[in-house]
Amino acid sequence: MTVVTDPARPLDVPGSSGPAPTRPRRGSYSFNRISPQEKVLRYVLLVLVLLITIGPFLWQLSTSLKASGEDIYTRIPRLLPSQPTFSHYGEVANTIPVWDYARNSLFVAVLVVGGNIVGASLAGFALSRLQFKGRRIVLGLFLATLVLPGEVTIISQYVTVREFGLANTLFGVALPGMIGALNVLLMFNAFRSLPIEVDQAAIVDGANVWQRFVHIGLPSVRGTISVVAIFAFIGAWDDFLWPLIVLTDPDKYTLTVGLQYLSGTFSNNPRLIAAGTMIAFVPIVIVFATLQRFFFKGVEEGAVKG
Repeated sequence: MTVVTDPARPLDVPGSSGPAPTRPRRGSYSFNRISPQEKVLRYVLLVLVLLITIGPFLWQLSTSLKASGEDIYTRIPRLLPSQPTFSHYGEVANTIPVWDYARNSLFVAVLVVGGNIVGASLAGFALSRLQFKGRRIVLGLFLATLVLPGEVTIISQYVTVREFGLANTLFGVALPGMIGALNVLLMFNAFRSLPIEVDQAAIVDGANVWQRFVHIGLPSVRGTISVVAIFAFIGAWDDFLWPLIVLTDPDKYTLTVGLQYLSGTFSNNPRLIAAGTMIAFVPIVIVFATLQRFFFKGVEEGAVKG
């Protein structure tokens, strides 16, 4: 009699209480094993990336904390200051109206973030969930704008802002960035990943477009909204060229434009420039630390929560 056995099932060994232990196949753990050479290479690459990304920030922070009598151009760079001091930060505030510039930058950033959250969400939902004539053409235009660099359209933007009477105003600085094409595409992709059956069920229940957008769409894409908010804030806060073109009144300068006075008047004292850079960097850290919990969920957007 021929006995047919399942190759995936272990055979029972006579005299034993259960099936015989299976022998691991050759190469079954090869993907989980890391050789010592590969581990060393990974750590070397990680340290190299950290030096490239975090190194300039740490150097600027160290320079801003070094006393006036300490040489910052030594042959062997010293990251830790021998006599740390915060006096340069107070000197920046006494040299330029840094808090007024920061308030102007915050006003522009709030307008840009609010405009992108509202405008990009509405546009992304319309392009992904609604059917209308010319939808593909509009989506193609958004994609085409990503190919053009910002310097190509900066003249036409300035002419438009001037014709609207918004030159030399903070609203004129914020207006071109209040709806970004990249943010619209991010929201489009987030809304498109939602199952279409959810919309169909809501339509059967009598929900209109606005109710589907507010009660179904927005709660499911909060991570992507956080990504849009962070990108919009960083772009508006760090922008230098556009505010420099639009604004002519020094009292309306944003922080990035106002910091140029430190470089012009005190060009031989990089400690003040480093301190001003750190002051401009703090709000970005605060915004990212506040939204990072939702930021890392943005890449996994689209799951329906019941």
